[in-house]
Amino acid sequence: MAKFNKKIKDTSVRLGEVRFSYAAVFQPKKNDDGTPSKYGVCVIIPKEDTETVNLVKEAIEAAKQRGKLEKWGGKIPANVKSCLRDGDIDREDDEAFAGCYFLNASSRNKPGVKVLEDGVVSDALDEEDFYSGCYGAVTLDFFPYESSGNKGVGAGLNNVIKTRDGDRLSGGRSADEDFADLGTC
Repeated sequence: MAKFNKKIKDTSVRLGEVRFSYAAVFQPKKNDDGTPSKYGVCVIIPKEDTETVNLVKEAIEAAKQRGKLEKWGGKIPANVKSCLRDGDIDREDDEAFAGCYFLNASSRNKPGVKVLEDGVVSDALDEEDFYSGCYGAVTLDFFPYESSGNKGVGAGLNNVIKTRDGDRLSGGRSADEDFADLGTC
């Protein structure tokens, strides 16, 4: 398997192999609160993948240093929020997050969505090619923010590539599964 982890610059990384959830990469997710729609994914990283976890932590630290200079008046706040969260604590009732860290990444710009199959990279065409539950790699930019009194580090989504299938995390079954016993189409 290819080595996906790569530091692009201090606050930008390519991570993989990770699992994706809440994938909105073909159409932006609409917000009920009137804020602009965004594309996004939840990136799930096994805790035992220390190389990937450390790469994320290093990029978050670099974003904190940038925030210290650009946003937070020369110091890193004691209560700075991190986009990297512990699935065993913050999603304790969801088995997909057990033993994992996770982060949410979003963008107003549509990400590039690819599929790697048998050593060939091609465009993902729809939700059958890239979906919540599949595995792959992602490129992210970490950035400092200050909004409504909150200070933290967020993750911007750039591009994704599916490397292999996984059990869907959509919470529902397909029509094919529901009606398979009724005959052939």
